[in-house]
Amino acid sequence: MIENEEATPTHHAPQVRLVTGSSCSAAVPTQPAAARAVATAAEPGSRRGWASVGAVALGAFVIVMTETLPVGLLPQITDGLHVSLGLAGLMVLVPGFSAAVSAPLFFRSSGRFNRRSVILVLGLTVLVSNMVVAVAPNFVLVLIARMLFGATLGAFWTVVSPVGPKLVGPACGTRAITIIAAGISGGTVVGLPAGQFLGDLVGWRLTFAIAAAATLLVVVVQTVVLPGIPPDGRTHLRDLLGVVTRRAARFGMAAGAMVFIGQFAAWTYVTPFLMDHTHLSSGVISLLYVIYGCGGIVGSLIAGSLFKRGVIGSFAGAAAVVAALLIGLASAGSLPWLAGLLLVLWGLFWGIVNPGTLVWILDAAPETPEAASAVNVTNLQIAVAAGSGLGAILVSSTTLQTVFLTAGFIVLASAVLAAVAARFVTLARRE
Repeated sequence: MIENEEATPTHHAPQVRLVTGSSCSAAVPTQPAAARAVATAAEPGSRRGWASVGAVALGAFVIVMTETLPVGLLPQITDGLHVSLGLAGLMVLVPGFSAAVSAPLFFRSSGRFNRRSVILVLGLTVLVSNMVVAVAPNFVLVLIARMLFGATLGAFWTVVSPVGPKLVGPACGTRAITIIAAGISGGTVVGLPAGQFLGDLVGWRLTFAIAAAATLLVVVVQTVVLPGIPPDGRTHLRDLLGVVTRRAARFGMAAGAMVFIGQFAAWTYVTPFLMDHTHLSSGVISLLYVIYGCGGIVGSLIAGSLFKRGVIGSFAGAAAVVAALLIGLASAGSLPWLAGLLLVLWGLFWGIVNPGTLVWILDAAPETPEAASAVNVTNLQIAVAAGSGLGAILVSSTTLQTVFLTAGFIVLASAVLAAVAARFVTLARRE
């Protein structure tokens, strides 16, 4: 169902029929066979379709790996480029602003391009960004490379977020989205420990060079596996406006922004927190990051089942737990065993929150998925930048405990807003 006051979209709503298969079910628009052939790039539920979803998840993996690498390398980067810890945090903040600007611009100008070609080109752009960071002689050039990466990030999520249903059919669309989201946690599994471990072993520059090589490998896999993915053809500015005028989408944007601000205020400085406050060794921190990421993968995979019961309610519950974990870290994070346990649980429940923000927006505007995705990317990347900026301000003026305590209460506010939203809006259902 779609909330009553928004039941009439900009485009005429198609009739739907119920489709079931291999435990996936959804309300699928009825349309001529030729149109359905364009709508999906592979036979719904086919092995080729799921292999393609896996290849897209690999793209998400390498994007998030690149995004999170600086988090584990901040202490080394500050020493190597002779900048402060707060200034080095701009390596996380700048891509957020760049992605926020690029997402709607890319949506508006990319309507005629095959999505397979777009995904491959964006992967090569990430490769270039990593190589530039690896050889940059100063921090200014590093920031320019990270700005290029941010623009790629915004374009990537605009295209990739709705592509899962195109590859395996709308009936399994939510499952495909959560598998792609598992690639996000997989990138965290590699990105943070790699930044910590490889940084100590070979230095931060060679670590980014290795990331560039990994990116090239993923692009090769995608070249072999991905089929042609026709674009939606809907790239009107009114579609973007149509998303933000929906009450369900506005609630989702507000809740998503708050939860990402809190998440990244804390996450940007998690390495200094564990080193300086909890007094953990680099090896232990790397191991915790691996477990954190594995927890995120598990969370993303079980999120699909939770979302069948209710996207907004699942988001609210998981966000409330994340808030409690962040507040717990701020309060008792000096105990190594407890800090480790809280960090692992953080990864598990963030693995539910993260895809929840996307599915919420997509189900709030199901007729224009790429427009909804572009709006979501802009909203969340601004939140990532704001969260990283807030963390930089707090870490420069207060303590690391204050950073985590503030982040926890911001995430809690997001959970409360989502709980309120559940009483006022109803999302379109995929099953």
